[in-house]
Amino acid sequence: MPDVVIEPAPLEAGTLRIIPIGGLGEVGRNMTSYEIDGKILIVDCGVLFPEEHQPGVDLILPDFGFLRERLDDIVGVVLTHGHEDHIGAVPYLLRQRTDIPLIGSTLTLALVEAKLKEHRIQPYTLTVAEGQRERIGPFDLEFIAVNHSIPDALAVAIKTRAGSVLATGDFKMDQLPLDGRLTDLREFARLGAEGVDLFMVDSTNADIPGFTPLERSIGPVLDEVIARSPRRVIVASFSSHVHRVQQVLDAAHFNGRRVALLGRSMVRNMTIAAELGYLKVPEGVLVDYKRAGDIPDDRIVYMSTGSQGEPMAVLSRMANRDHQIEIGEGDTVILASSLIPGNENAVYRVIDGLTKLGANVVHKGNAKVHVSGHAAAGELLYCYNILKPKNVLPIHGEYRHLFANAKLAHDTGIREQNTFIGENGAVYDLRDGEVRVAGQLDLGFVYVDGSTVGEITDADLKDRRILGEEGFISVIIVVDATTGRIIVGPEIHARGFAEDDAVFEEVKPKISSALREAAQNGVRDQHALQQTVRRTVGTWVNRRLRRRPMLVPLVIEA
Repeated sequence: MPDVVIEPAPLEAGTLRIIPIGGLGEVGRNMTSYEIDGKILIVDCGVLFPEEHQPGVDLILPDFGFLRERLDDIVGVVLTHGHEDHIGAVPYLLRQRTDIPLIGSTLTLALVEAKLKEHRIQPYTLTVAEGQRERIGPFDLEFIAVNHSIPDALAVAIKTRAGSVLATGDFKMDQLPLDGRLTDLREFARLGAEGVDLFMVDSTNADIPGFTPLERSIGPVLDEVIARSPRRVIVASFSSHVHRVQQVLDAAHFNGRRVALLGRSMVRNMTIAAELGYLKVPEGVLVDYKRAGDIPDDRIVYMSTGSQGEPMAVLSRMANRDHQIEIGEGDTVILASSLIPGNENAVYRVIDGLTKLGANVVHKGNAKVHVSGHAAAGELLYCYNILKPKNVLPIHGEYRHLFANAKLAHDTGIREQNTFIGENGAVYDLRDGEVRVAGQLDLGFVYVDGSTVGEITDADLKDRRILGEEGFISVIIVVDATTGRIIVGPEIHARGFAEDDAVFEEVKPKISSALREAAQNGVRDQHALQQTVRRTVGTWVNRRLRRRPMLVPLVIEA
């Protein structure tokens, strides 16, 4: 994997250029660009959720800035399914050009359209289904049914005059799916027989041996946990996990309980899923949250967001006693989801907080209340053996997942030189069945912070971390503009320090001495004087207090 920028050569006619923009080395931000003959197709456009070392950030977008000058060349965006890590960045792309066509299944497009409505964007859409073929510019697209933790997921075969690519999206091979919709291995086999030049395959569970457990194995566990719960039950899951919500509705109905949906995204997504027939709601089970308080505690189930420990989500607010539902003795909380890498500490904090309040917390670590939506190693081996692709590019996963997936490809006979592990921004050119690395773009993180997009930098986040971990010191000094002599100060104000402010009396003479010396050397520049103060205070604080706080010196000339 190159760690330097390598500018790719101009794209030759008849060559397909593939650039993973997000999704490599991370679980999220999935987005890939395909270009041939001057036209670009995008597959997926998702977000990544921030980790603890990114304070204040709401979302992280793919860095598609390099496409800004090529927006008119984009012929469409194919969305494989409706999870946020595949559709969440669509509004930010369409802000650049609102008429880019969106291509996806019925449920996927319905979820995207609801999201875009909040951004006041009316999209152009093309609804597709498994078995359907569409020609979009120079791209022949074929859509294949795959099973995932959300209905209506699709893989896409992309055929061009340069060769063929199969991109799986997220998938697994549940042989007894809740909705009866299998991953279509017959179509995979047909595509393999026709020849797949490049297989771009989900890697999330590539390091897990065997097969992903059946989704329906969760139902009896949820039923049992709800049946023995003496008071309220709160189930937390992803707001788009239709299958999990279906199982909760069924288990609640079986146990004579009603269900209230909590969280704006949960209510929005499940309303859409129910209206389209993907969610089967038993008669009389759903109740509006505002009326749920009138129902006895042993007859209600709350279905909420916040399974990843998001600080503003419903479950975290419950754990912090910042929600109308006050958790107490006898309540049961079920975390019906897996941990996205990087969220472990946040989730365990929520579990600890709920446990401290008296709740019985049930999670994947102590009960079978979640199964993954991604293919494990055994399922991936089946794919390699069925497809026999010429080249493989593992996608959607952290590096350990990508490497594990590559090893599976090698085990089935695919040569190492035909298996590519790269970083976001890697440029691959496909022509006549051969793939070569053509360059490396410099792509970074694009942070969404409130209403600002892309304005927060890594340096800003470093400042925020320093403020949170090391504290803040401001130093105010007034100097004579002519002589450089100190007139007022130094005044030192500290925040985030356990020590009394009197401790800083020790450094004030050092500041005065440093400024006198600078003045004697003819230094009058305000910035240079501030840097002198910064070095003096920083050195002293580091040696004396073993801290590296944010330092804000202010030298005022009078």
